[in-house]
Amino acid sequence: MIEILKAILFGVVEGITEWLPISSTGHMILLNEFVTLNVSEEFWEMFLVVIQLGAILAVVLLFWSKIFPFRFREKPVVQKDIFVLWFKILVACIPAAVIGLAFDDVLDALFYNPWCVAIALIVFGIAFIVIENRNKKMTPAITELSQITYQTALMIGVFQLLAAVFPGTSRSGATIVGALLIGVSRTVAAEFTFFLAIPVMLGASLLKVVKFGFSFTGEEIMILAVGMIVAFVVSVLVIRFLMGYIKKHDFKVFGWYRIALGIAVLAWFTFA
Repeated sequence: MIEILKAILFGVVEGITEWLPISSTGHMILLNEFVTLNVSEEFWEMFLVVIQLGAILAVVLLFWSKIFPFRFREKPVVQKDIFVLWFKILVACIPAAVIGLAFDDVLDALFYNPWCVAIALIVFGIAFIVIENRNKKMTPAITELSQITYQTALMIGVFQLLAAVFPGTSRSGATIVGALLIGVSRTVAAEFTFFLAIPVMLGASLLKVVKFGFSFTGEEIMILAVGMIVAFVVSVLVIRFLMGYIKKHDFKVFGWYRIALGIAVLAWFTFA
């Protein structure tokens, strides 16, 4: 029961931090210092990634009409614009997919530590504040998903690559920063980031499960299932909040939060 309660807590943190641009990995590492699951190191590394599938299902639920290209009325209808959007999403996935498959273990060994996470939190926190200040008097060039070109999608994908290389950058944070920098509106940047998460996290989760193997114990299955379900429920609430929030506010508050958290992580692992 204690491990299930811990899984619930990790699910809550994942559901909140996966979509807010504040780094789910950074929060999970920090939480793990205080609340540690009684599982093997191999399972923990897999859990940290696969729990995100619950969060991904929230995107599928909330944005189904924007991501599912088929409509069934009197006869089946194919929405070509959604097919085109998916091709753009796949193009944006290419940089992270190539580097992730080729260097997954190397990157984990080099950068998956509190110091790199803290630095990434601070650097991208500053980036949010600087870019939002720069954009304050600028009109976004891209205000609809359909206006995102393949070139724009690839550029956003390059920013996502930073999150794949440096834990703590935040996948959503990196893609949103990149999108804002090249003239995408906050709403479109957030939506494209959500959709981009679907193939990225499905692929990352499959990779981790294959590396872990399929020999789960009953307790491990329960811990993973509970974490994913809780992450799903919390993600639904957080995504709805964020989409309402950014219609009236910018991302600077998340930048300041990232800086504060990064300093806290550095302090904790330096003096603890």
